[in-house]
Amino acid sequence: MQRNLKIYIPIILLLLALGLPSRTIPQFFPAWYVTYAGDFLWATLFFFLYCLVFRLTTWQAFWITLATTYFIEFTQLFHPPWLTWLRSFKLIGLVIGYGFIWSDIVAYTLGISLGALIDFQIQRKVQQ
Repeated sequence: MQRNLKIYIPIILLLLALGLPSRTIPQFFPAWYVTYAGDFLWATLFFFLYCLVFRLTTWQAFWITLATTYFIEFTQLFHPPWLTWLRSFKLIGLVIGYGFIWSDIVAYTLGISLGALIDFQIQRKVQQ
């Protein structure tokens, strides 16, 4: 599926700009934003990256992103030494997380769903 870089790159950059500060400078944001928005935006970002990089359909990206984010969240239940060591690197820790929280599953689902709705709208406009 063709994706227009002029549409998807700004979306991805916006999601990074909105989400990354919730993890890098959380003291400047309300607790609700740090707790929920980062995970919501992270999942939405993954959705758009999958759409763009792998040229997936909206539904394919939806299900694959959902499976990926759930898998990453459930791996946070495990703390073998090698995984704890990987999480000690800030960038890896930001991607794979540190501890399992059920509310993250909800945030991922809502973020990916919003991404899919936006993508359906983009695809509809492109086809007109």
